[in-house]
Amino acid sequence: MAGGSADAVTKEMEALLVGQNPNAVSGETCETSSKEGKVADSNGSHSSPPEDDDDEAQGDGPSQDGGSEAAKKKKKKSKSKKKKGPLQQTDPPSIPIDELFPSGDFPEGEIQQYKDDNLWRTTSEEKRELERLQKPMYNAVRRAAEVHRQVRKHMRSILKPGMLMIDLCETLENMVRKLIKENGLQAGIAFPTGCSLNWVAAHWTPNSGDKTVLQYDDVMKLDFGTHIDGYIVDCAFTVAFNPMFDSLLQASKDATNTGVKEAGIDARLCDVGAAIQEVMESYEVEINGKVFQIKSVRNLNGHSIGPYQIHAGKSVPIVKGGEQTKMEEGEFYAIETFGSTGKGFVREDLECSHYMKNFDVGHVPLRVAKAKQLLGTINNNFGTLAFCRRYLDRLGETKYLMALKNLCDVGIVQPYPPLCDVRGSYVSQFEHTILLRPTCKEVISRGDDY
Repeated sequence: MAGGSADAVTKEMEALLVGQNPNAVSGETCETSSKEGKVADSNGSHSSPPEDDDDEAQGDGPSQDGGSEAAKKKKKKSKSKKKKGPLQQTDPPSIPIDELFPSGDFPEGEIQQYKDDNLWRTTSEEKRELERLQKPMYNAVRRAAEVHRQVRKHMRSILKPGMLMIDLCETLENMVRKLIKENGLQAGIAFPTGCSLNWVAAHWTPNSGDKTVLQYDDVMKLDFGTHIDGYIVDCAFTVAFNPMFDSLLQASKDATNTGVKEAGIDARLCDVGAAIQEVMESYEVEINGKVFQIKSVRNLNGHSIGPYQIHAGKSVPIVKGGEQTKMEEGEFYAIETFGSTGKGFVREDLECSHYMKNFDVGHVPLRVAKAKQLLGTINNNFGTLAFCRRYLDRLGETKYLMALKNLCDVGIVQPYPPLCDVRGSYVSQFEHTILLRPTCKEVISRGDDY
């Protein structure tokens, strides 16, 4: 009896052990699966226990659908991004320049290094810091220059004999207004579009009602300006359809590039003029079987430019023998040259179209009511920037010629009549605006064309 009871006890103990083990194993399994679930949760995937295969399969289904939906959304987003992309200019140009460069950084012009005694400026940290402080101003004038480049590129593509000069000017000016986002005195046209023909060297634009037509044998100087916050880009080129004028155009283009190259901080104005004349007068041109030596027009000059001031006091001659004044750091200059087959000397002639309020004029009492009203219009729309009679017409001014004459007579406004060489001669012109930065010289208006 004692032996049988012992066996029974042993069997009961084994049974207990066997009964506990499954519990122990299942406990371990629960712990393991909970750990796995935690790990899976941290990875962002489904956290059902491993033995539930059906549940797992069901859980996988929605996550795959969600993944494919997310992938589709990503594709849609990437497609829409591709569609947006950077804005491209239209043809003809119509998108304002600041929308094409949303960062606010506009393309810089051609950089030319200083030479000789000013070489040190290139690497001077102090001068670089000065430039960093001037960046808003640089961006303003570069924006105006980019408008100029895009407008002149389009105008060159559409110019042809038979165009009415007034249509040509209004097409150009309306495009400038659109691209620069004309805004009172903050942004707009800097001066009237000069489109002087043949022996007329400068300051001619058609008045309202003018019927002049561009001809195949004309030599036209297209001189127009843009500005942002009064920082002016003054730039010009010459158009001639007849190839016999090619040498005349090349002479003034090379002379202008020579002037740009010679200009710089501490350069004497007379030295720049001498270099320009030497290049200009090395050219000759054959017109209708007659050979002409090309002359620099000795009483026309380049000039310094100030804010809202197209002629800021210094003149850059285009012949030798000018003044000894030096160019200085931070100055803007319009380097322009005129080559002529005539006398190389201009005088005022023809009907006046260009006017400009004198920069330094103080208060002048006016008796004529119409003159007072006209002066208000000039102050509000042009300030000290140049304007023409067409611009007054566009603003709705009528019967203003006597009032305008009154403003000229008392010295508030200065008339700028066309400047002409002898009749029958031809004059060509090229012009660039340069900035004498502390570390280098920037040809602000340089483009692919010239």
